[in-house]
Amino acid sequence: MASASSLSETIRPPRSSDRLRPSVPKRVALFTGAYNHIADGVSLTLNRLVDYLEQQGVAVRVFAPTVENPPIDHAGTLVPVPSVSLPGRSDYRLTLGITPSVREELEAFDPTLYHIATPDLLGRHALSVAHDTGTPVVASYHTHFSSYLKYYHLDLFESALWSYLRRFYEQCEQVYVPSSAMAEILNEHGITDGLRLWERGVNTDRFAPERRSLEWRREQGINDNEIVVSFVSRLVWEKGLDVYADVIRRLEQQGIPHRSMVVGDGPARDELEERLPNTVFTGFLEGDELAQAYASSDVFLFPSDTETFGNVTLEAMASGLPTICANAVGSRDLVNDESTGLLCPPDDTDAFVKATRRLVLDTELRERMSTAAHKRAQDYTWDAILGRMNEYYDEVQARHVAVPSAAPATRDAVS
Repeated sequence: MASASSLSETIRPPRSSDRLRPSVPKRVALFTGAYNHIADGVSLTLNRLVDYLEQQGVAVRVFAPTVENPPIDHAGTLVPVPSVSLPGRSDYRLTLGITPSVREELEAFDPTLYHIATPDLLGRHALSVAHDTGTPVVASYHTHFSSYLKYYHLDLFESALWSYLRRFYEQCEQVYVPSSAMAEILNEHGITDGLRLWERGVNTDRFAPERRSLEWRREQGINDNEIVVSFVSRLVWEKGLDVYADVIRRLEQQGIPHRSMVVGDGPARDELEERLPNTVFTGFLEGDELAQAYASSDVFLFPSDTETFGNVTLEAMASGLPTICANAVGSRDLVNDESTGLLCPPDDTDAFVKATRRLVLDTELRERMSTAAHKRAQDYTWDAILGRMNEYYDEVQARHVAVPSAAPATRDAVS
């Protein structure tokens, strides 16, 4: 296992000496299991990346599943790949790989770099084609796959899953991870080479305390003096909905004055509404309306321990909300415990109840953490973060342009 210092070096930003501009223009083929058919953090992040790259003059083709009337007006050129909906979870799609017609589109585009965002069948096919053509491959790690297994009673497959992921990512020259904590977990499971830090950003012009609106609150039936404890995410149980529901019900039983609000939609919504009859459910929101919902809240409660990066947590912080999150990979790099918010052991409902009650009842603490959270969020601007990705691409492509006939360049090791 790598030491902390060597791990820090592995996920470093590019040094100035790395920032080589390849003589061949970049043409990036992006392969992902989610792009426009579902409005989740992966899709939104990849759309923002593609939009940024095209603004920088980089040619991009996205190979991904799609559906009729997708919820996202996607960025860039999308080449649809065959897929089927997962049993019992129609909002997720399982790709069926690269068909002959998709292969023709890929060959016509003639990419100089393959970026694989999902290690599924499409990703495996892309990896094979890239190796056949001698094209460099990078990958990004968006989903903490092993943390989902417990929600589907598949814990016995964890060892096999990590074995597959090791074999997959060792064939990629760089692997982009959203946090140092996630890099440490990958490192512990033998995924050690080529790790690079790719954090997420936030639009601090859109998500800001100034978006708070008493009028909007009143439209939701919320009184001006009520402390709103909000949850924002897709409504699936693996996002910590059980804990959120238990916390709210226990606060109600204890007579703690507050109002709960859930922003989002998904397959768990009906059951959650039954469990929380006094909660405001706004449904799916986006853009300025979503920003208004954040800023019109007072506390952000997000018990999920399946995140690789807490996109919604960062949006809440930028909106000036103290955050109560699981002390897990997706949150602990963002939330400074006892400063910008509070961290609780995953699945520890008692700890989450105690933390939420504390923030609801302590106005001074809530205001202090609100200011600190908003200030910390200013460190995460999209332009700087996406610019780093473009430099990572340059670093990989420059090595291959410099030595076109050589085998794939050796990756930086962490041990």
